[in-house]
Amino acid sequence: MATTKPRFFSLRYRLMLFLCLSSAFVLILVWVFVTQCMQPLYNRYIYNHLLNQVNTVVTIIESSTEPISTRSMPLADAQVSDSFETSILSAIQSRKLDASNTCFDLADSTLQHVTGFENLYPCLLHEASFTTSINGKTSIWNGSVVESLRATVLSQGFVKKELVVDKNASTRQMAVGRIARNGNESYSVIFCTSLARIDEAGVVLGQLMPWIFLCLMAFSIVASWLFSRWFTNPLTKLSHATRKLADGDYSVRVNVPETDEIGLLAADFNHMAGEVSRAAQLQRDLLANVSHDLRTPLTLIKGYAETVRDLTGDDPEKRTAQLDVIVDETDRLSGLVNSVMELSKMSSGTDKPEKVRFDLSQLCEEVAQRYEAVCAQNGYTLKLELPDVDTDCSVWADPTMMERVLHNLLGNAMHHIGPDNTFILRVLTPQKGIVRVEVADHGAGIAKEDLPYIFDRYYRSRSDAGKVGTGLGLSITKAILQSHGFRFGVTSTLGEGSCFWFEAKDEQPAKN
Repeated sequence: MATTKPRFFSLRYRLMLFLCLSSAFVLILVWVFVTQCMQPLYNRYIYNHLLNQVNTVVTIIESSTEPISTRSMPLADAQVSDSFETSILSAIQSRKLDASNTCFDLADSTLQHVTGFENLYPCLLHEASFTTSINGKTSIWNGSVVESLRATVLSQGFVKKELVVDKNASTRQMAVGRIARNGNESYSVIFCTSLARIDEAGVVLGQLMPWIFLCLMAFSIVASWLFSRWFTNPLTKLSHATRKLADGDYSVRVNVPETDEIGLLAADFNHMAGEVSRAAQLQRDLLANVSHDLRTPLTLIKGYAETVRDLTGDDPEKRTAQLDVIVDETDRLSGLVNSVMELSKMSSGTDKPEKVRFDLSQLCEEVAQRYEAVCAQNGYTLKLELPDVDTDCSVWADPTMMERVLHNLLGNAMHHIGPDNTFILRVLTPQKGIVRVEVADHGAGIAKEDLPYIFDRYYRSRSDAGKVGTGLGLSITKAILQSHGFRFGVTSTLGEGSCFWFEAKDEQPAKN
């Protein structure tokens, strides 16, 4: 068999390509996230954090039933109430307010400072005079910054502003403020904290990207190569074993110790190889059995036909006897051909059951009556065991096919009848709409190693070696019962006999 050796686009190389591309994609994704997404997300987090701080102070102010601050004179320092200070300290202790690396500014409607805390350095919000020189450019901050934000809060009710010395400065801060009302007085509540320059990491990462990419690709190639070899080696073993099996080596097996999906695939392959080997053996047995069964009647037909032609002469009795042999052997040959054709139709699904509802016990009784003559002729006894007359043994099945099943099982039991010359047809009392039928004999029984294959086509147990027949009767029975969806089986004990059974259902088939 000609095979094409996989080249570049084999599974191994595709795995390597996939892993390498995945690593490159992850690297690019991280770079895009750091350079494009991290700074906005971080700023959003800081904004929400400051807003929670502001809302906490606003709630304290607006829930106070007394003024939180007073002034003796318009330009004098404000006096903050003890209850307000206590509430602020309590909020800090309970971590509702975060005083670390944070600036808090509280001013009244006159834009004058009331209270707050300063834990931020440098503070771009409160520095009265902050001068810096970057790239030859000087920027000066003064008290007008906080006053401007206070005015915005009192006039618009809210403020959010990013504070920076200039566009190239590394010091960035965010201020968030809200208006709060206490009685007739309005207050501006502003919190400020630092902003990290996370976007600078993108510049550094961009410079390192080529080296990182090369190192990661080298690692990915080595890792993917090792992984692909580990992953594909069992598949390679399966491929080689499949070719051997296709070439006729039915003894081939695959040893894959893994218990993953590939291990299960290897186990299924080994099971398939065993079944193929057994099927090949059955095919050889078929050729031997059918050849023998066909050759014997054909030889007899030819021999007796020559005798009738050459030796019988005018003796009518001899001619009649010899012609009877020819007719019997022809019937035997015809029966063999019909059995093979029937099994073929059942296996292919072309002969489907026509299900109707009928009494199975009545059918068993009718079939048993047809064995009275052959039993009387051979000295056999067929025991018929049926439920009470009033018991409903109705089932949905094809009566003709079920009759064939009964004939096959009874014929098999009679073929293996024991010393007592008795075989049994038994119908048990239905349980939950299931009627169980048993056909038992007291013959030699079936060996334990033969039981799993007794229903297989062309199979003969060791006790049947040399006997006439092809082993198709039980195979046809199996095909019929499977087409009905009925359970079936056999129990046997060596030296005591066998019992074949099936369970028919009183279940109306679904309409298509």
